[in-house]
Amino acid sequence: MRTKGMRRRIAAALVALAAVTVTGCKAEAGGGQNGQSKQPWLRIDVTSTPGGKQQQGGPGGDDGKDGGDGAGGTTASAAPSSGAKVLWSAGDEGLDVREVQARLVQLQWLFHGPSGTYDEATVAAVEGFQGKRGLPRTGKTDSVTWQRLKGMTHEPTKWELYAFGGQPAAAPDPRCLTGRVLCISKTSRTLRWMIDGRTVSTMEVRFGSQPTPTREGVFTVYYKSRHHVSTLYDSPMPYAMFFSGGQAVHFSQDFAARGYAGGSHGCVNVRDEVKIASLYAQVRYGDKVVVYW
Repeated sequence: MRTKGMRRRIAAALVALAAVTVTGCKAEAGGGQNGQSKQPWLRIDVTSTPGGKQQQGGPGGDDGKDGGDGAGGTTASAAPSSGAKVLWSAGDEGLDVREVQARLVQLQWLFHGPSGTYDEATVAAVEGFQGKRGLPRTGKTDSVTWQRLKGMTHEPTKWELYAFGGQPAAAPDPRCLTGRVLCISKTSRTLRWMIDGRTVSTMEVRFGSQPTPTREGVFTVYYKSRHHVSTLYDSPMPYAMFFSGGQAVHFSQDFAARGYAGGSHGCVNVRDEVKIASLYAQVRYGDKVVVYW
Protein backbone atom coordinates (compact mmCIF):
# COMPACT_ATOMS: atom_id res chain seq x y z
CA MET A 1 0.00 0.00 0.00
CA ARG A 2 1.41 3.40 -1.08
CA THR A 3 1.75 6.07 1.54
CA LYS A 4 1.35 9.81 0.89
CA GLY A 5 5.15 10.17 1.04
CA MET A 6 5.66 7.53 -1.66
CA ARG A 7 3.06 9.17 -3.93
CA ARG A 8 4.80 12.56 -3.55
CA ARG A 9 8.19 11.02 -4.53
CA ILE A 10 6.68 9.31 -7.60
CA ALA A 11 5.02 12.58 -8.68
CA ALA A 12 8.33 14.46 -8.31
CA ALA A 13 10.11 11.85 -10.47
CA LEU A 14 7.49 12.17 -13.19
CA VAL A 15 7.86 15.97 -13.22
CA ALA A 16 11.64 15.64 -13.58
CA LEU A 17 11.22 13.16 -16.44
CA ALA A 18 8.87 15.56 -18.26
CA ALA A 19 11.51 18.29 -18.19
CA VAL A 20 12.95 16.82 -21.39
CA THR A 21 10.57 16.81 -24.38
CA VAL A 22 11.14 14.84 -27.55
CA THR A 23 9.25 16.02 -30.65
CA GLY A 24 10.01 14.23 -33.90
CA CYS A 25 13.48 15.33 -35.12
CA LYS A 26 14.31 17.63 -32.23
CA ALA A 27 15.29 16.95 -28.66
CA GLU A 28 15.69 20.00 -26.48
CA ALA A 29 15.86 20.81 -22.79
CA GLY A 30 12.67 22.45 -21.55
CA GLY A 31 12.07 25.08 -18.93
CA GLY A 32 13.42 28.16 -20.75
CA GLN A 33 11.62 31.45 -21.18
CA ASN A 34 8.65 31.19 -23.56
CA GLY A 35 9.31 27.49 -23.92
CA GLN A 36 12.86 28.04 -25.26
CA SER A 37 15.81 26.02 -24.05
CA LYS A 38 18.06 27.68 -21.49
CA GLN A 39 20.92 25.93 -23.30
CA PRO A 40 20.25 26.43 -27.03
CA TRP A 41 23.49 24.69 -28.01
CA LEU A 42 21.87 21.41 -26.88
CA ARG A 43 19.41 21.55 -29.78
CA ILE A 44 20.05 18.89 -32.42
CA ASP A 45 18.67 19.35 -35.95
CA VAL A 46 18.87 16.23 -38.06
CA THR A 47 17.29 15.01 -41.25
CA SER A 48 16.29 11.40 -41.72
CA THR A 49 17.51 9.78 -44.92
CA PRO A 50 16.36 6.53 -46.59
CA GLY A 51 17.40 3.62 -44.42
CA GLY A 52 17.20 5.67 -41.24
CA LYS A 53 20.61 7.37 -41.56
CA GLN A 54 20.74 10.86 -40.13
CA GLN A 55 22.86 13.69 -41.54
CA GLN A 56 23.23 17.43 -41.65
CA GLY A 57 22.88 18.61 -45.20
CA GLY A 58 24.83 20.70 -47.65
CA PRO A 59 24.62 20.59 -51.44
CA GLY A 60 25.14 17.01 -52.50
CA GLY A 61 24.83 15.73 -48.90
CA ASP A 62 28.04 14.85 -47.06
CA ASP A 63 29.90 14.42 -50.33
CA GLY A 64 29.19 17.96 -51.62
CA LYS A 65 31.99 20.37 -52.47
CA ASP A 66 31.30 22.30 -49.29
CA GLY A 67 32.51 19.44 -47.13
CA GLY A 68 32.03 21.13 -43.77
CA ASP A 69 34.61 21.38 -41.04
CA GLY A 70 35.15 17.72 -40.28
CA ALA A 71 36.11 14.60 -42.20
CA GLY A 72 33.54 13.36 -44.64
CA GLY A 73 31.61 16.61 -44.54
CA THR A 74 30.20 16.25 -41.03
CA THR A 75 29.96 19.40 -39.00
CA ALA A 76 30.81 19.96 -35.36
CA SER A 77 28.41 22.09 -33.38
CA ALA A 78 29.38 25.75 -33.33
CA ALA A 79 28.41 28.45 -30.90
CA PRO A 80 25.28 30.19 -32.20
CA SER A 81 25.72 33.57 -33.85
CA SER A 82 22.70 35.11 -32.16
CA GLY A 83 23.64 38.63 -31.18
CA ALA A 84 26.25 38.88 -33.95
CA LYS A 85 26.05 42.05 -36.02
CA VAL A 86 24.06 41.64 -39.25
CA LEU A 87 26.15 42.93 -42.16
CA TRP A 88 23.90 42.18 -45.16
CA SER A 89 20.38 40.82 -45.55
CA ALA A 90 17.49 40.56 -48.01
CA GLY A 91 17.10 43.63 -50.20
CA ASP A 92 20.65 44.93 -49.78
CA GLU A 93 22.62 45.79 -52.91
CA GLY A 94 26.19 46.59 -53.82
CA LEU A 95 29.72 45.28 -54.30
CA ASP A 96 29.83 43.72 -50.83
CA VAL A 97 26.77 41.63 -51.67
CA ARG A 98 28.49 40.55 -54.89
CA GLU A 99 31.42 39.29 -52.83
CA VAL A 100 29.15 37.29 -50.52
CA GLN A 101 27.48 35.74 -53.57
CA ALA A 102 30.81 35.02 -55.33
CA ARG A 103 32.07 33.18 -52.25
CA LEU A 104 28.82 31.18 -52.04
CA VAL A 105 29.28 30.25 -55.71
CA GLN A 106 32.76 28.91 -54.91
CA LEU A 107 31.22 26.53 -52.35
CA GLN A 108 28.32 25.62 -54.67
CA TRP A 109 25.66 27.01 -52.38
CA LEU A 110 24.71 29.48 -55.13
CA PHE A 111 24.63 28.56 -58.81
CA HIS A 112 23.91 31.81 -60.62
CA GLY A 113 25.28 35.30 -60.45
CA PRO A 114 26.61 37.23 -58.62
CA SER A 115 23.95 39.85 -59.19
CA GLY A 116 24.79 42.36 -56.46
CA THR A 117 21.26 42.08 -55.03
CA TYR A 118 20.60 40.06 -51.86
CA ASP A 119 17.66 38.12 -53.30
CA GLU A 120 15.70 35.02 -52.27
CA ALA A 121 18.29 32.67 -53.78
CA THR A 122 21.00 34.35 -51.69
CA VAL A 123 18.92 34.07 -48.53
CA ALA A 124 18.42 30.35 -49.18
CA ALA A 125 22.13 29.85 -49.91
CA VAL A 126 23.17 31.60 -46.69
CA GLU A 127 20.64 29.57 -44.71
CA GLY A 128 22.12 26.36 -46.12
CA PHE A 129 25.66 27.45 -45.36
CA GLN A 130 24.71 28.44 -41.81
CA GLY A 131 22.86 25.17 -41.20
CA LYS A 132 25.86 23.09 -42.21
CA ARG A 133 28.12 25.13 -39.93
CA GLY A 134 25.78 24.70 -36.94
CA LEU A 135 24.84 28.40 -36.98
CA PRO A 136 21.30 29.77 -36.68
CA ARG A 137 19.64 29.58 -40.12
CA THR A 138 18.66 33.24 -40.44
CA GLY A 139 19.59 33.77 -44.08
CA LYS A 140 21.28 36.99 -42.99
CA THR A 141 25.04 37.40 -43.33
CA ASP A 142 26.13 38.36 -39.84
CA SER A 143 29.71 38.86 -38.65
CA VAL A 144 30.13 35.23 -37.54
CA THR A 145 28.74 33.81 -40.79
CA TRP A 146 30.91 36.21 -42.81
CA GLN A 147 34.12 35.16 -41.04
CA ARG A 148 33.32 31.47 -41.59
CA LEU A 149 32.56 32.09 -45.26
CA LYS A 150 35.76 34.10 -45.78
CA GLY A 151 37.82 31.42 -44.08
CA MET A 152 36.62 28.75 -46.52
CA THR A 153 36.99 30.71 -49.78
CA HIS A 154 39.49 32.78 -51.75
CA GLU A 155 39.26 36.47 -52.58
CA PRO A 156 37.00 36.67 -55.67
CA THR A 157 38.57 37.95 -58.87
CA LYS A 158 36.96 40.80 -60.82
CA TRP A 159 35.36 38.41 -63.27
CA GLU A 160 34.12 36.13 -60.51
CA LEU A 161 32.34 39.17 -59.10
CA TYR A 162 30.90 40.01 -62.53
CA ALA A 163 30.55 36.51 -63.99
CA PHE A 164 27.09 37.41 -65.31
CA GLY A 165 27.63 41.08 -66.04
CA GLY A 166 26.66 44.19 -64.16
CA GLN A 167 30.16 45.69 -64.22
CA PRO A 168 30.51 49.47 -64.69
CA ALA A 169 31.48 50.66 -68.16
CA ALA A 170 34.96 52.05 -68.78
CA ALA A 171 35.41 55.68 -69.77
CA PRO A 172 34.88 56.09 -73.54
CA ASP A 173 37.88 56.20 -75.84
CA PRO A 174 38.49 59.72 -77.28
CA ARG A 175 37.66 58.33 -80.73
CA CYS A 176 34.13 57.65 -79.47
CA LEU A 177 33.31 61.26 -78.65
CA THR A 178 32.14 62.40 -82.09
CA GLY A 179 29.47 61.00 -84.37
CA ARG A 180 27.48 57.78 -84.01
CA VAL A 181 29.68 55.14 -82.38
CA LEU A 182 29.60 51.61 -81.01
CA CYS A 183 32.25 52.22 -78.33
CA ILE A 184 33.52 48.80 -77.16
CA SER A 185 35.92 48.44 -74.22
CA LYS A 186 37.84 45.20 -73.77
CA THR A 187 38.95 46.37 -70.32
CA SER A 188 35.47 46.61 -68.82
CA ARG A 189 33.82 44.24 -71.34
CA THR A 190 31.13 46.75 -72.13
CA LEU A 191 29.61 48.45 -75.17
CA ARG A 192 28.44 52.06 -75.12
CA TRP A 193 26.13 53.25 -77.88
CA MET A 194 27.09 56.92 -78.22
CA ILE A 195 25.83 59.82 -80.33
CA ASP A 196 27.90 63.03 -80.38
CA GLY A 197 29.61 62.20 -77.10
CA ARG A 198 26.40 61.24 -75.26
CA THR A 199 25.90 57.67 -74.02
CA VAL A 200 22.50 56.39 -75.17
CA SER A 201 22.79 52.88 -73.71
CA THR A 202 25.33 50.43 -72.29
CA MET A 203 25.48 46.64 -72.27
CA GLU A 204 27.83 43.83 -71.26
CA VAL A 205 29.76 42.14 -74.07
CA ARG A 206 32.01 39.11 -74.54
CA PHE A 207 34.91 38.74 -76.98
CA GLY A 208 36.79 36.11 -78.94
CA SER A 209 39.05 33.58 -77.25
CA GLN A 210 42.84 33.58 -77.63
CA PRO A 211 42.89 31.55 -80.89
CA THR A 212 40.24 33.83 -82.45
CA PRO A 213 40.58 37.28 -80.84
CA THR A 214 38.31 40.21 -81.56
CA ARG A 215 40.17 42.79 -83.64
CA GLU A 216 40.93 46.20 -82.15
CA GLY A 217 40.78 49.52 -83.96
CA VAL A 218 38.30 51.79 -85.74
CA PHE A 219 35.78 50.24 -88.15
CA THR A 220 32.35 50.95 -89.64
CA VAL A 221 29.16 48.91 -89.78
CA TYR A 222 29.03 47.64 -93.36
CA TYR A 223 26.29 44.98 -93.15
CA LYS A 224 23.32 44.11 -90.91
CA SER A 225 21.43 40.80 -90.70
CA ARG A 226 18.54 40.36 -88.27
CA HIS A 227 18.34 36.53 -88.45
CA HIS A 228 21.90 35.75 -89.44
CA VAL A 229 23.36 32.22 -89.16
CA SER A 230 27.12 31.67 -89.41
CA THR A 231 28.04 29.63 -92.49
CA LEU A 232 31.45 28.88 -90.96
CA TYR A 233 30.30 27.67 -87.52
CA ASP A 234 26.63 26.90 -88.31
CA SER A 235 25.48 28.91 -85.30
CA PRO A 236 22.82 31.62 -84.99
CA MET A 237 23.97 35.27 -84.86
CA PRO A 238 20.74 37.26 -84.43
CA TYR A 239 20.87 41.07 -84.66
CA ALA A 240 24.27 40.84 -86.39
CA MET A 241 26.02 44.12 -87.23
CA PHE A 242 29.23 43.35 -89.16
CA PHE A 243 32.19 45.68 -88.80
CA SER A 244 35.38 43.71 -89.75
CA GLY A 245 35.26 40.76 -92.13
CA GLY A 246 33.21 38.06 -90.42
CA GLN A 247 33.30 39.77 -87.03
CA ALA A 248 30.06 41.34 -85.86
CA VAL A 249 28.25 42.62 -82.80
CA HIS A 250 25.36 40.20 -82.20
CA PHE A 251 23.18 38.55 -79.56
CA SER A 252 24.50 35.30 -78.06
CA GLN A 253 22.24 32.82 -76.28
CA ASP A 254 25.34 31.07 -74.93
CA PHE A 255 26.56 34.30 -73.35
CA ALA A 256 23.11 34.88 -71.87
CA ALA A 257 23.15 31.39 -70.34
CA ARG A 258 26.78 30.95 -69.26
CA GLY A 259 28.11 34.45 -68.80
CA TYR A 260 31.85 34.86 -69.11
CA ALA A 261 32.48 31.13 -68.79
CA GLY A 262 32.73 30.93 -72.59
CA GLY A 263 33.86 33.06 -75.52
CA SER A 264 33.15 33.83 -79.16
CA HIS A 265 35.04 33.10 -82.38
CA GLY A 266 35.96 36.77 -82.65
CA CYS A 267 32.57 38.44 -82.62
CA VAL A 268 31.37 40.84 -79.94
CA ASN A 269 28.62 38.95 -78.08
CA VAL A 270 25.77 40.74 -76.29
CA ARG A 271 23.78 38.87 -73.61
CA ASP A 272 20.77 41.21 -73.26
CA GLU A 273 18.41 40.54 -76.17
CA VAL A 274 16.12 43.47 -75.37
CA LYS A 275 19.01 45.93 -75.44
CA ILE A 276 20.58 44.64 -78.63
CA ALA A 277 17.21 44.57 -80.38
CA SER A 278 16.87 48.27 -79.59
CA LEU A 279 20.46 48.92 -80.65
CA TYR A 280 20.00 47.04 -83.93
CA ALA A 281 16.98 49.21 -84.76
CA GLN A 282 19.03 52.41 -84.23
CA VAL A 283 22.37 51.56 -85.86
CA ARG A 284 22.86 52.59 -89.50
CA TYR A 285 25.24 51.51 -92.21
CA GLY A 286 28.43 53.53 -91.88
CA ASP A 287 28.19 54.07 -88.10
CA LYS A 288 31.59 53.89 -86.43
CA VAL A 289 32.80 50.97 -84.31
CA VAL A 290 35.73 51.49 -81.91
CA VAL A 291 37.23 48.45 -80.16
CA TYR A 292 39.89 49.38 -77.60
CA TRP A 293 41.59 48.47 -74.32
